[in-house]
Amino acid sequence: MAEQTVEELVADVFSRACTSREALEHVTGKWSLLALSALAESPRRFGELRRRIEGVSEKMLAQSLQTLERDGWVHREVRSTIPPHVEYRLTAAGADLVPHLLGLIGFVEDRMPGVRAARAAADGLPRPGAGEGSTGR
Repeated sequence: MAEQTVEELVADVFSRACTSREALEHVTGKWSLLALSALAESPRRFGELRRRIEGVSEKMLAQSLQTLERDGWVHREVRSTIPPHVEYRLTAAGADLVPHLLGLIGFVEDRMPGVRAARAAADGLPRPGAGEGSTGR
């Protein structure tokens, strides 16, 4: 049996050796998912992205953007101005990916009351909103 080239292999995220697992990890990591979602709003410079994604460190954002660029989801454009201007934008593949990520984000956000209740139950606490003076947050 002849060896298959990488292009001929079928992607199977459940297979340990499949590179799709690594690519899935890259796009679903917290900072990558947020960076892709922010870039869906508009192309942005690094500082703009960092301000948009509260809590991300410069190092983690830079690593996430490098990984997303390497995987072909994000394009990094350097403009030779003084000071240099670097802008990030989604590639066509990134633009195709983002609606799926936004759907996941919306799904999770919509279910936060249930998540909070499940957490409270798991932690043995009263359910949010169940007691007097409870804000549910």
